Amino acid sequence: MTHIALFHSVYGLRPAVLAAAGRFRAAGHRVVAPDLYGGEVATTVDEGFALIGRIGWATIMQRARDAVRDLPDDAVLAGFSMGTGVVSGLLAERPDTAGLLLLHGTGGELASARDGLPVQLHIAEHDEYFDDAEVAAWRKATAEAGAAAEVFTYPGVGHLFTDPDTPDHDEAASVLTWQRSLDFLDRC
Repeated sequence: MTHIALFHSVYGLRPAVLAAAGRFRAAGHRVVAPDLYGGEVATTVDEGFALIGRIGWATIMQRARDAVRDLPDDAVLAGFSMGTGVVSGLLAERPDTAGLLLLHGTGGELASARDGLPVQLHIAEHDEYFDDAEVAAWRKATAEAGAAAEVFTYPGVGHLFTDPDTPDHDEAASVLTWQRSLDFLDRC
């Protein structure tokens, strides 16, 4: 059993995040999926960015810290898109993290990654928010930090391809992502 903190995308705590948490729980893991927006949910990406602006990144990160406070130090940090940035921000404060599961985003530079840290990234090939150059730079920096990263790219899909409530949804890519994610969590 792995403890997991699962952070939502710019849209907020939506059914896709809750379904992922449920999938991980059904596999025997303990999962927290905090609401970093305090009950608000966006219907568009622009609304989501407006929520971030109104709530403030400092408040979002404090809510994330509060959510992981009682988790074991070696809990896995996981996130959807914007949530990968939350994961990256928390990593420096949680050096014993067992692994990072990054869905639909790189989380930016993982400067505080320790040698051998298991990381799994699932991202659309030619993602509209994380371009190929950014993903390549992330791969290089992650390898230089010594993290043990697996990167899975999914051709022909949109950014949030695991979210059935978006036009990006792709069932085949979703099934493969969840299978690979569960295998990863079993190894953490």
